[in-house]
Amino acid sequence: MAERERSHTRPLGGRFVPTAQVLSATDVQRALVRMAHEVAERNGGLEGVVLIGLQTGGVWLARRIAQVLAESEGEEVPVGTPDVAFYRDDIGLRPVLPEAATEIPVDLTGRLVVLVDDVLFTGRTVRAALNALSDYGRARAVQLAVMVDRGHRELPIRPDYVGKNLPTRRDEMVDVTEDGVAIGTLVPR
Repeated sequence: MAERERSHTRPLGGRFVPTAQVLSATDVQRALVRMAHEVAERNGGLEGVVLIGLQTGGVWLARRIAQVLAESEGEEVPVGTPDVAFYRDDIGLRPVLPEAATEIPVDLTGRLVVLVDDVLFTGRTVRAALNALSDYGRARAVQLAVMVDRGHRELPIRPDYVGKNLPTRRDEMVDVTEDGVAIGTLVPR
């Protein structure tokens, strides 16, 4: 969970305390490479592909996938970052996070968009992202890549590319960084 989200999750301003490391830095890199190759393979190349990293945890993942694709396929893939805070359906139920920069480098009309996020949980952020993307054109198709699918879906959303399926309890937190993936809890500072 990125620091931006952590600061607005109860306990407010809590500190993440890991209880188990489930992926190492090497595992995360291996999963990124695998997911990148799966994107190229499933779509018959990279023509028209755009990676959209969800704020904040999906941004670095999308950039790393784009880097792997550039190295392996010899083709640059555009990477964008939307802020979906005002597209969420739970405004009022949870704090609205401060705005993050939205940068969509190309018109999405007719393109294949791969949404990238660190953790798929309830599916509500992905739903908000789908709504936000419509402001930037009508994509030909949208696929979803996540480093961790932890279950507990509240909406009928399923990822196309998964780094790790990781069953969790609802009260656990999952932290995804370049150094690895950990499960833990938030404790007051």
